[in-house]
Amino acid sequence: MESGEAGSPDRSGLVSEDGKNTKTVLCQRCGSKVLCPGMALFTEKELFLPSMRRKPGAPSGSQEEGAMEGDVLRAHWLVDDMYTFENVGFTKEVGKVKYLICADCEIGPIGWHSLDDKKSFYVALERVTHA
Repeated sequence: MESGEAGSPDRSGLVSEDGKNTKTVLCQRCGSKVLCPGMALFTEKELFLPSMRRKPGAPSGSQEEGAMEGDVLRAHWLVDDMYTFENVGFTKEVGKVKYLICADCEIGPIGWHSLDDKKSFYVALERVTHA
């Protein structure tokens, strides 16, 4: 694992010795609980997530179709069962991907799920808070 990478979130105190989340994972906007402590495994995988906004998939007006802005994020919480989440919604399919959003305020995407891999749900550390 590389550390001190530009743009990577500070993980001190967030990851236990066995690689799990030590704190509750919360929505950045409304504070709704996404994951309880100890329910997700820290992993590094480069994934593209579109820029955060409310109600993903809704027409944005000026943005051209197919010209998606976003970030390639590397630090994620990995969950292997969708029922592990406390409060997460899923967007409609975008290709072979469904994005994870906060089920309360509908901000997102906070994470990523490939329809080809039914056991992998990724929540980007940069898109959530911890308490």
